[in-house]
Amino acid sequence: MAIEPLIIGAGPAGLTAAYALAKRGVLPVVLEKDQQVGGIARTETYKRYRFDIGGHRFFTKVPEVDALWREILGADFVKVPRLSRIYYDGRFYNYPLEPINALSNLGLWESFRILLSYLKWRLFPHPVEETFEQWVMNRFGGRLYTRFFKTYTEKVWGIPCHKIQADWAAQRIKGLDLKQAILNAFLGVGEAKTLIKEFDYPRLGPGQMWERCAQLVTQLGGTLHLGADVIRLHHEAGRVRSVVAHVAGRSQEFIATHFLNTMPLATLIARLDPPPPPAILEAARQLRYRDFLIVCLILNRDRLFPDNWIYIHSPDVKVGRIQNFKNWSTAMVPEPTKTSLGLEYLCNAGDALWEMTDAELVELGRRELEQLGLARASEVEDGTVIRQRKAYPVYDGTYRKNLAILRDYLTGFPNLLTLGRNGLHRYNNQDHSMLCALLAVENLHGAHHDLWDVNTERSYHEDFTTESPRP
Repeated sequence: MAIEPLIIGAGPAGLTAAYALAKRGVLPVVLEKDQQVGGIARTETYKRYRFDIGGHRFFTKVPEVDALWREILGADFVKVPRLSRIYYDGRFYNYPLEPINALSNLGLWESFRILLSYLKWRLFPHPVEETFEQWVMNRFGGRLYTRFFKTYTEKVWGIPCHKIQADWAAQRIKGLDLKQAILNAFLGVGEAKTLIKEFDYPRLGPGQMWERCAQLVTQLGGTLHLGADVIRLHHEAGRVRSVVAHVAGRSQEFIATHFLNTMPLATLIARLDPPPPPAILEAARQLRYRDFLIVCLILNRDRLFPDNWIYIHSPDVKVGRIQNFKNWSTAMVPEPTKTSLGLEYLCNAGDALWEMTDAELVELGRRELEQLGLARASEVEDGTVIRQRKAYPVYDGTYRKNLAILRDYLTGFPNLLTLGRNGLHRYNNQDHSMLCALLAVENLHGAHHDLWDVNTERSYHEDFTTESPRP
């Protein structure tokens, strides 16, 4: 039987799969709910200013993904110096934390107290590491955890750190070691974990990559439907048979032999027809997501700070991170005398922050920018707001149990593969999603990769090890 694939979602995972299939001569149909491709890796435009939905550095340890980026975008990459810092208590801290920089900012007495706290927790650690709080305190001490991890993490997830699973810490801050950093900084011994010094970036933002990829898919004969909202996946005898979607104001049924899903797992389960058993529906309902909005500001100033983005750990403002798009690519800002910033706010759809009007959010952004001392509110001359639902899958206390239930259930559909950040409920980066997509295509041609177990170590981590010079 010839493969007739249907792909739900035109983000990095969906479009990578579509492109890989089209190159094999297998012509996919792609259904995308939005009117724009790229998912959370898209680039929005406002008055010729281009804004990312969260920053996307193009760096990977996966050769297949890197080669695909070059193949799709060619010479439209620019090299960008990497600089991200933490803003806390009116000072900038290098990220990851560097002892000399931190010592200078904190002062001798506070640094000494942090060191004592670190030694205490190394000697008497939490006996188990089930939560983010336990994981970080065991490695950095309670005082450093309180100052540099707790506030920002709770801004991101909207729940206390003792309710966030340690999985997230192990995945996102793995490899940072305070003892080794101190030895390396002051004695020059051992191996130092560092970060990449520069990265590639599409000249017009990450959305340029996925806009170009979508063009290539259609040029090769694939079909892309924008504004296609999937409302039902009909299954029978253990196989998905068709998908029904609202397209151009009417319902349309798409029959296929194989289905690749990238929409959120909770949505996928809710769209199955006939419905799954109650226990499966309940497990899907318990999966949680964090929503996101970005307040995009245009400032009458040619340059501000040198960072790609700044993490805002200060508890007295709501903003969690600030991107400076001009420092990613000057082509993102059409007027050289201006600067554009993206103030990122994590929230839940329906809460007070989400329900604020665009004008109120722009005003909030102006006030907080001045409160942080990064710019004067009067320098902000325009702004807009972009909202993104289900931006981050939440690693709460029940997600592993619920995910295991859904994983077991979905393996009963051999012609349905789920992938991508929301399709796997995994807080990954786009290169991991792309790798999963490439392996999914291989599965359609006879391979047996377990997409749920694709190792994140192969992808997205920006840290690497260098041998420090010996004294």
